[in-house]
Amino acid sequence: MSSETDSTSSDRQLKTLVLTDICDSVALTARIGDAAAAELFRSLDTRVLQLLQRWKGRLIDRSDGMLLLFDVPVHGLGFALDYLDALVVIGKERKLPLQARIGVHVGDVLFWRNDEAAVAAGAKPLEVEGVAKPTAARLMELARPGQILLSAVAEGLLRTNQRELGDRGHGLQWKSHGHWYFKGLPTPQEVFEVGMAGTAPLRMPARSNKAWRRLPLWRRPAALVAELTLVVAMGAVVWVLVRAEPAIAFAERDWVVIGGVQNHTSEQLLDGAVEQAFRISLEQSRFVNVLSDLKVRKTLGLMNHRPDEPMNRKMAGEVAMRDGARAVLLARVDELGRRVRFTVEIVDPRNGGTLDSISAQGPGIESLLSSIDEVSGKLRTRFGESSDSLARDSSPLPEVTTGNIEALRAYSLAIKAMSNRDFELAADLLKKALQIDPEFALAHMGLARIYWSGLDEAPAIAELERALAHRDRLPRRDQLYIEAWEHELRSAASPLPQWKLLATMYPDYFAGASNASWHLIVDNRFNEALPFAQAAAVPQDPLRSVPLDHIGRIQLANGNAQQALDTFRQAERESGGRAIRYSANALALLGRGDEARSLLDGLHAVPGNPSSLYSSLDRMSLALSQGRKKDALGEAARTREYSVQYGDSHIAQFSLVEQSVRLLADPAGSSERELRKVFNASLDTAKGTGNVRGRQEALFRSMVAIYIAQRSGFKQFSSTALAGLPRLRELDGQRSLHWMRLLVQATQARIDGEPQDAVDLLLPLLDGHEAIQVRVELATAYAALGKAEDAQRQRSWLSSNVGRAYVEINVNQLLQPMNVADTTAAMASAMAAPAHRSLGAP
Repeated sequence: MSSETDSTSSDRQLKTLVLTDICDSVALTARIGDAAAAELFRSLDTRVLQLLQRWKGRLIDRSDGMLLLFDVPVHGLGFALDYLDALVVIGKERKLPLQARIGVHVGDVLFWRNDEAAVAAGAKPLEVEGVAKPTAARLMELARPGQILLSAVAEGLLRTNQRELGDRGHGLQWKSHGHWYFKGLPTPQEVFEVGMAGTAPLRMPARSNKAWRRLPLWRRPAALVAELTLVVAMGAVVWVLVRAEPAIAFAERDWVVIGGVQNHTSEQLLDGAVEQAFRISLEQSRFVNVLSDLKVRKTLGLMNHRPDEPMNRKMAGEVAMRDGARAVLLARVDELGRRVRFTVEIVDPRNGGTLDSISAQGPGIESLLSSIDEVSGKLRTRFGESSDSLARDSSPLPEVTTGNIEALRAYSLAIKAMSNRDFELAADLLKKALQIDPEFALAHMGLARIYWSGLDEAPAIAELERALAHRDRLPRRDQLYIEAWEHELRSAASPLPQWKLLATMYPDYFAGASNASWHLIVDNRFNEALPFAQAAAVPQDPLRSVPLDHIGRIQLANGNAQQALDTFRQAERESGGRAIRYSANALALLGRGDEARSLLDGLHAVPGNPSSLYSSLDRMSLALSQGRKKDALGEAARTREYSVQYGDSHIAQFSLVEQSVRLLADPAGSSERELRKVFNASLDTAKGTGNVRGRQEALFRSMVAIYIAQRSGFKQFSSTALAGLPRLRELDGQRSLHWMRLLVQATQARIDGEPQDAVDLLLPLLDGHEAIQVRVELATAYAALGKAEDAQRQRSWLSSNVGRAYVEINVNQLLQPMNVADTTAAMASAMAAPAHRSLGAP
């Protein structure tokens, strides 16, 4: 947590909460006496602190139990398992029955610091609150001795990552204990248990006055006699008059598959439009999740069906079973004289049986959108959504889409064209929809996405502004989405808070979690990024390869190269077998350079796709790490020439990359004239009136030009350029601009004979998220001060963060070749250092 958090400010963060409670601690104290108990608990505290250091946790509160927080969910589970083992060992040593119950949950918590007066009066320095805290407490209270109970959120994040616990992860057993009501919490929670085979209880917890299991009526003993009496007395009447509602085990955030809509009217205009409207209406729910059309198409392809093939009941059931959906929804539209009826059949995917049928009707096609809304509301209620939630998260379709069926049909066809990557057709269809209804905000948003994906910046922002002008015509989820994109494209500050808000409010709308993880990676906050990436990297995400790629980058940055390679391979399978450039980075770190080189040789720049240029950074980095300077120089020159077709920003980007590689290959290899040219061009762009993100990137490039000049010995140019570097406060808000400005100031101070000033400028940046080059310059400044051990400590840090050198984003990974070359050199230096020297970070 930020050190700036105080009594007047708070900080909401996603954390893993672990609550523990030593069983029968009062009786134990009475049995062995106060002095022996105090000595026992001191011994246990020592062991707990060791475990917290190992698993990177934080103790928030303790009595005979503890509240602990972890950034990474699997670290919380590792602590819980080790803590139970420690109790067993200490108990055997002292011949005492030591056991604990543990609850684990992942959720948002709110932090704040108490003021000094409150702490002096006995208050805790740090307070932690939020719904996540009582949820974890209820799980802990429910647990039996020696039992670890998890929420469904925690289980979902932990089960897929148990291998990170090594051999212990393979021996874990998982068990669901069904859904439980917790006192004070509004909805039932599914409770899971995890533990080692042969030691964990793996037994149903016992109910209490604070937690009771959700059971069907016939399993409640108090109601059984009354039920039997009612059956005997009213059996015949019930059979005739009352149809028992079919059962379906549906819980909050479970998934459904829309198996298509059959149009039995004479209006072809309804084809596609009705399904799109039904999907939008149902997707307003935060209780029911709808498997996206893109994911359904992808799964059909894996089943050897055409992605656009209409689904029958059997196919839809197979899709649901593959993707973990609880129910299939089969819809149809019928004409009944002058009335039009919309019907949805709820189907059990396990056996194809019909569980229920819900319908609504009205006069003419004009009534159809209202009927869809009515059926959608009844479905949500049928699945268990509360009336309060329904009222909060429901708006009539004409208010959040369009009231014109023809415009809706054009929009639905555009969405289908986008999923087939026919963006030209999709754009034409969206324009058609907007001709019919110019205020159709979803269509404006679709056009903005198409233009932005094609790097057509001006029309993308224009369409974004039109969508924002009609944001009240968007579903609440899409309002949050477009507001996040507004910050993405038009705000100097990071859009991270907006993406985190979307991820929190709609955790199964994967754009929020995936983009939140990305921006945390951009800020080098890798451990914070991991839970968001994991939340999006689930089978229901049609773009699962993207968050998997994020997870791999996080693992690579944290030095887990083999895990990263496994994750990248999984992402490659999800994206149809297409190689990911980061796989080569992992191979290089694993010492498999020939395989890395072979992989990268298969990745080539593609005309019209500037992102395909960036594998060249990996080829340069690999060549530099292997001492192949000539190959690195050739690759840098070719990429700079190829970048010309992609515009000024890419020309400046790869001109600087070439200059950095020339410097790394030969201290006298870079060109002052070329650096001055890029600096001036970038500064002109930064001072201009274009997109704020583009101007921020240009300002960063201008400072990189100064930094390369400083390292190249062009002292007069670097001094003059730094003196003329404007503040441009309207661009403040990007973290990389802050540290890069301090880096060039510190480097210039060292060059000017003031290395202590350089150290003083850079030390405050060491917060665990600092950039590689900050450590590089610190090592150089310490060496200039004659502080060899301090310099070696910096090089030691660099040598242990080579994976991070490949991953750091900065601005389009502009510094990657330099980062890799510098960390590789630091590794060689660390290996040559005396073995007895202290290498701890300052």
